[in-house]
Amino acid sequence: MSENRARRIDGRALADQVRNDVALAVQELKKKNITPGLAVVIVGDDPASHIYVRNKAIACEKAGMHSKVIRLPADISQEKLLEKICNLNDDSNIHGILVQLPIPDHLDENAVIATIDPNKDVDGFHVINAGHLLVGDPKVKPCTPYGIMRMLENEGVSAWGAEAVIVGASNIVGKPIALLLQAAGATVTICNSKTRDLAAHTRRADILVTAVGRPDMIRGDMVKPGAVIIDVGINRLDDGRLVGDVNFEECQSVAQAITPVPGGVGPMTIAMLLVNTLEAAQRNVL
Repeated sequence: MSENRARRIDGRALADQVRNDVALAVQELKKKNITPGLAVVIVGDDPASHIYVRNKAIACEKAGMHSKVIRLPADISQEKLLEKICNLNDDSNIHGILVQLPIPDHLDENAVIATIDPNKDVDGFHVINAGHLLVGDPKVKPCTPYGIMRMLENEGVSAWGAEAVIVGASNIVGKPIALLLQAAGATVTICNSKTRDLAAHTRRADILVTAVGRPDMIRGDMVKPGAVIIDVGINRLDDGRLVGDVNFEECQSVAQAITPVPGGVGPMTIAMLLVNTLEAAQRNVL
């Protein structure tokens, strides 16, 4: 039994496949004189955010899309930022708008997201899109949860009748993936920092999704044999290594399948951003 090793779910390979499919669809749209356009707004000088934004812009251009990055100073006023977003709402060459989070504390994140045209909200964070997801009629699925569902589908993992446990209750990952899994037929438990006896919940999970940002939080003895583990956490250790929320070595000997960090969910998030931008542009044709 100790020789059992879970298969690694290769997010990079699947993301490449999704990007190739998007690029082919973009070529078809271009025949109708429509080039999908994504605008990414970044406020301030956070180095990690700038890396994310650059990667998103590069991915867009590789897929044949139009990419526009709007860099704004950290001290920009709320009024000026909302004005920039409204201008993008009115720009017919832009089909998707994304504001890179986090933004400086003096800005109202909810107001910023609410100003984005829901039809151009490719992050799926607008309250209208969140509402559609809640009632089981999603128009735009948040990128990371959307990517997770594609990974499960690609692995042949059915959520129908499965016990799914989500560790982390954020609006970006935890809540939307819970809704998507529930819509797919899973019985869903959402755990958070106040959950008593976390291991009692995680040991029941056929599908375990962690999105907390605490390295080694999930150990091998907290996992049900044969479970599928999706690790969304990204943590940089003192020695520079990137790890997830899951102790990979311990859990790999118990689980059926597991996503590595890096190379698991991360690549799928950007791939699904391209999908959402493509779908926003395709809606313009209808």
